[in-house]
Amino acid sequence: MYQGDLDSDSTGHAHGKFTGRFSVETFVVAPGVAPAPQVFNDAFPDAATSPVQLYHLGLWFNSAKDAAAAGCPATITPFNGEHDAGVQALSTRNFPVNSGPLRLVGP
Repeated sequence: MYQGDLDSDSTGHAHGKFTGRFSVETFVVAPGVAPAPQVFNDAFPDAATSPVQLYHLGLWFNSAKDAAAAGCPATITPFNGEHDAGVQALSTRNFPVNSGPLRLVGP
């Protein structure tokens, strides 16, 4: 689910604080097909019907041009509001599937 943008300074540093943001640009991409893991621990009553868990984090360049300027491939991906983002720059895929770092963020 798209949560917001981070704009970095000239040294590549950026920070942001995000609260759930639902608008016309809200989307979730779930590549592949798999049953939803049941690990919400009653925090969210709709866990049994949710096809996507949001425990992991991914950051993409806003455009292929931005990615190329940083020395990355100029591939276009659908991971921004206009669906013309650059490649992924950061991912938490090294965490286990049901234990991404956002699982520790409480309601």
